[in-house]
This record gives sequence, C-alpha cells and structure tokens, in this order.
Amino acid sequence: MKPLRKHLALAIDGGGIRGVIVTRALTMLEEALKTPLHQVVQLSAGTSTGSIISAGIASGIDAQQLHRLYVTLGSQVFQKTWRYYLWPLTSYRYSLAPLENLLLSYVGNRVMGDLWEAEQQIDVVITTFDLVENRPRFIKPWKPEYSRLPVVQAVLSSSSVPTYFPVVSGRFVDGGVGSYANPCYLAAYEAVFCLGWDPAETTLISLGTGRDPHTLKTGDADRFWTWQWLSPVLDAFLQSAADQQVHLVHTFFKDLDFRRFQINTPQAFGMDDPANVAQLEQLGEEMGHMILNDQTDPILDMTPPKMLDIQKV
Repeated sequence: MKPLRKHLALAIDGGGIRGVIVTRALTMLEEALKTPLHQVVQLSAGTSTGSIISAGIASGIDAQQLHRLYVTLGSQVFQKTWRYYLWPLTSYRYSLAPLENLLLSYVGNRVMGDLWEAEQQIDVVITTFDLVENRPRFIKPWKPEYSRLPVVQAVLSSSSVPTYFPVVSGRFVDGGVGSYANPCYLAAYEAVFCLGWDPAETTLISLGTGRDPHTLKTGDADRFWTWQWLSPVLDAFLQSAADQQVHLVHTFFKDLDFRRFQINTPQAFGMDDPANVAQLEQLGEEMGHMILNDQTDPILDMTPPKMLDIQKV
C-alpha cells in the first residue's frame, strides 16, 4: 500500500447490512497500520450504514469492534415481526428501536459536539434528507445547530431507509435519498474548503458496499411489465449517482490522493438479510486486499474528454 499522507479522510457509502464488507476491510487496514483508525483518521463522512461506521470511528471504536457490531446487527435490527409480513400494508418494515439500543451500547450518549471537542479531535459528515424542506442536510460536529444533537439521533436520521424504517422526527430519512449515497465528494469538499487541508497532503479513502453486476440481455426490457421497471431504474439511478461523486472528486481535486475501492458482488445482496453475513465477510476480505494492494476501482481510470476548441468548431 502506498504511504498515507499527512491528513487521512474516509468516505463510506450506504448499503445496510452490506456494511459488513467495509468493516471487515477496515479491520484489515487497521491491522496493517498497527494503529486504531480513530487515532489516524481526522475526517470521516458516511451515508446510512456509512454513518454508523463513521460515527463509530469518531467515537473511538476500533474497526474490529465495529465489525463485531455488524455481524450481530442484522439479526437484531432486521427482525421479521408482523410489520415485515404485512408490508406494504404497513408504512415500514422494521422498528428503529433495536438499532437505536444497539448504537447506544456502542456510542453512548455522546452529542455531535463531543467529537469536535475531544482530545483526539475528528470531523464527521453525516448525511440525511429533510423531507419538510426537501433538501439534504449535512450534520457536522462543528456546526452550532448540530453540536447538541445526540450522535445516535444523527445516525438514525441518516439510516432511516424509506419503507424499511420509520421517518425520524417526522422529517428525516436516509441520506442516500438524493445524490449522496456515496459521500466522497462531500468528504473532499469538507477537507479542502472547511478544514483547510492542502490536497497535496491529504489521502481520501472512499469505500463502496458492493456493486451488483446484474445486467440485462438485449430484448429483456421489451417484455417488462410496469412494476418491473422499478428495480432496474432505481439501481441505475443509485449507481450512476455514486459514480458521479467519484468523477467529481477525480475532476476537481486532482492533487488529492484519492483512492476509491468498490467490489463486484456475485449476486444481488439485499440490505436487510443477515443470512448473507458470511458471504459479505468474504467480500470484505477481498476489499481489504484491494486496499492493501492499491487496487482501486477501475472507474477512476476513466479520463474526462478534453475541452472543445470553440474556435475550431
């Protein structure tokens, strides 16, 4: 692995239980560094499941503990109660209470401002979407309006995937509603324009939670019924938005040591199926080796076209 620069930032995508991939990979990175990540990471941005991991690191939890959290998280959080079996007759499938209790056992009663005032100061960007104002919100420990917000509440606001969990405080849902399921651009912007870091002295590691390689054959879509369009269109939107964030960083922060890691999964893994944990751990090992061997996502190799010479057109 190439040496890390003076400043180290993380950006972690959303993906529910697929966060197992990331926590396993981060455990391997932590073992290679021989130092807990919360002692070397100075900025962590996360969406949905990424917000859980980011807030955990900022709260001083090491990667191995976070991985243990994720291994047990699925069976406790995604319990198949009457809500699950009656959905979509119910407005959501799972209660947030098990996730809240689990987070409290790890993070405690910390408020966002505590992360900024701690001896090992760390900046965090947690994304959520405000349905009342119809816009994304970026929860940060140094912002006065969020300094007294409990960390667990911020994470729940970012993790409340519509139809899976209830809306938080009557207005907040998953941070991936919109363009920021992949928060790497937010992390780059925060590092350079809010924290004032020199890009030439900064490493940003961006971690995906698995890319579904499913593709259609020519003619398949010709036979789609109306409801069959929902999944491929939604998947295309989310993947395109995530890749767009990568290209924004690659284009506008050229001096940044930007490393994007993503892995193709052998099948589609739902965000709420704990039965897949063993397979997700294996994928996490693969991603861990990718990080340690600098095998970045091939999407970074896409060179943007040159500007047109208007006078010659």
